[in-house]
Amino acid sequence: MVVNAADFIASLDGAAPAPGLTAPLAGLWWAAKGDWDEAHRIVQDDTSRDAAWVHAYLHRVEGDLGNAGYWYRQAGKPAAKDSLEAEWELIAVTLLGSTT
Repeated sequence: MVVNAADFIASLDGAAPAPGLTAPLAGLWWAAKGDWDEAHRIVQDDTSRDAAWVHAYLHRVEGDLGNAGYWYRQAGKPAAKDSLEAEWELIAVTLLGSTT
């Protein structure tokens, strides 16, 4: 089980996310691996605010800022303005902090 950001980042060397991750964290993991479709599939039907935040990030990666804006609103988060890498790290640290 991934318990902190360092473990989560280290798990990116694997072929699949660690068992027991929440859908938002699994989606974030697949996003970091470059598999946008799998990441999107995982979070698109999850109704949590955390999944909406990852969903927003994914649409930002895709370049669909209008759709990203919708998902940021669903997540209760302001639209990100920093780099994609910085946003990924912020989401990971925040979600891992709420699961430990």
